[in-house]
Amino acid sequence: MVRVYAADLHVHTCLSPCADEEMSPKNIVRTAIEASVDIIAVTDHNSGKNVSAVTAAAADLPLTVIPGMEVQSREEVHLLSFFESVEVLEEWDTFIYQHLPDVRNDPEIFGYQPIVDKEGYVLRFEEKLLINSLDLSVEEVVRGVGDRGGICIPAHVDREAFSIINQLGYIPPELPIAAVEITRSHVGEAPEGYAVVTASDSHFLRDIGSKKTLFLLGAPTIAEIQQGLRGEEGRRVEGLS
Repeated sequence: MVRVYAADLHVHTCLSPCADEEMSPKNIVRTAIEASVDIIAVTDHNSGKNVSAVTAAAADLPLTVIPGMEVQSREEVHLLSFFESVEVLEEWDTFIYQHLPDVRNDPEIFGYQPIVDKEGYVLRFEEKLLINSLDLSVEEVVRGVGDRGGICIPAHVDREAFSIINQLGYIPPELPIAAVEITRSHVGEAPEGYAVVTASDSHFLRDIGSKKTLFLLGAPTIAEIQQGLRGEEGRRVEGLS
């Protein structure tokens, strides 16, 4: 039986140097539930190393955590990538890390990059600066996500910074993307011909759930979300809020 699920598919943890230190797994999970969110995707910049901690923090609670990452391509395009399991995400993380420039983070300039456990205790700090462009093109990122059975969505296409439209001038029509993300809940802001989602792009707890995509799904899974984006088998994007 299908029902409506409220999803915020763009949430950063404290691992992203631009995110607040209060974005710990337990805080994220608690805030999402309080905001009546059913599904979140953890999408740190060029890393998935805090995803397993958020997943563990949500265990046995009414919140589904989608393993994800916000990848920055060679062209400075931000692309959301979502995967079926933590294991697949961790393999993607290893691949992405190999294509991240070997530039050391300066926390005094960019902020700390803590890898934490489900309680939020720091296990170690990521030393490579995560907010850099990879040496992978947009096409290579999208293909890599697809090869792993994932979903790839260009982020905040209605913004100037790090938007595929601003950086490339257009969306290549042959690019096999699942949808586009907009920052406003007005479909008129999005390019025609694509499924549209919106999300909070949360870097602070107060923003979690402030923007959501409402999906009509049979279950809160990647496969169901994929069907919803395609409008298949009675699944669909029900609305943006």
